Amino acid sequence: MNTLKYFYLFLAISFFQCTAAPKVAGQFTEKEFNDMADKMAKGDVGDLQVDELKAKKDYYVILDAREKNEYDISHIEGAIWIGYNDFTLDRLSEIPKGAKVVTYCSVGYRSERIGEKLQKAGYVNVQNLHGSIFKWMNMGYPVVDKDDKPTTEVHGYNKKWGKWVKQGDVVY
Repeated sequence: MNTLKYFYLFLAISFFQCTAAPKVAGQFTEKEFNDMADKMAKGDVGDLQVDELKAKKDYYVILDAREKNEYDISHIEGAIWIGYNDFTLDRLSEIPKGAKVVTYCSVGYRSERIGEKLQKAGYVNVQNLHGSIFKWMNMGYPVVDKDDKPTTEVHGYNKKWGKWVKQGDVVY
């Protein structure tokens, strides 16, 4: 009888250890990802869903608001690097203020801030890519490197944020 009690105790402990285990990279639900992306992109810039951009990519000027080393590893094909830490409006001198613009970064925080700056500067059709390049990658859409060659790599920003990538090879 004692053996049976120990067996059930072992099963109970094993069950609770498994359910309480911390999440590792790529283990999250779509709802968890979307909730995180919603929190990161709070602001005045409207969202554009990844599948909408994929379907109508040629209608948008796509701006990458990550750092140059992130952009060089991979970016959405046709995206223009504008940066974040050293962003200046001078980088947009060729883009008309009425153009349909979509900004993105890793998950949406930096691109939201840049989108707000664009709106203050008079750009009237600015949207932020919901979930940004991480969601783009998670949906299996292609990216290119600094030489415009297809790649599976994406810069994870850091280990805390890189865990939100399910598809592709995260590098730092």
